[in-house]
Amino acid sequence: MATLLYIHGFNSSPLSAKATHLKQWIEVNYPHIDMIVPQLPNFPAQAEAMLDEIIQQHRHERIGLVGSSLGGYFSIWFSERYHLPAVVVNPAVRPFDLLKDYLGVNINPYTHEQYVLEPKHIGELKSLHIEQLSASHRIWLLQQMGDEVLDYHEAVTYLSKCKQTVEPDGNHAFTGFDAYFSQIVHFLQLVEK
Repeated sequence: MATLLYIHGFNSSPLSAKATHLKQWIEVNYPHIDMIVPQLPNFPAQAEAMLDEIIQQHRHERIGLVGSSLGGYFSIWFSERYHLPAVVVNPAVRPFDLLKDYLGVNINPYTHEQYVLEPKHIGELKSLHIEQLSASHRIWLLQQMGDEVLDYHEAVTYLSKCKQTVEPDGNHAFTGFDAYFSQIVHFLQLVEK
């Protein structure tokens, strides 16, 4: 058995287009792969604990991570912690800087859940930052320069020793993500070569 853990971004959900399309494709092409897309709690420490529990439950299987935006940040953390391969899509690499602008009341557009982001939550995010990656070969960066939410230079620089596919144009949602599905599954070593 193999498990693909998809980690969505800030104010997103398992219903995001990327997660939905990848899950549908996996079900058709690789039904032996169990793709898990949890609805993450809004607060970083709770999200980290939930993801950690899922990984622990599947630790005797092959596990690969795909993370988008803030999910990319979590994926990097768990890739380092548990030596797991990860594909990060337009990842936030310093979300603790970005999310200061979201302190206060927020509403998740998918779940319509209202919650309050506090300074302590920024601290929770910062505690997951890894200054120097120990195993850059385990991470593949999929990045589009047209990302309107994040400065793509940050991810390209931070993940400079990792495998990188950097495309001009595009957007934060990553246009044409479907074209990479087969390569992602192979990079994550979820299928026999």
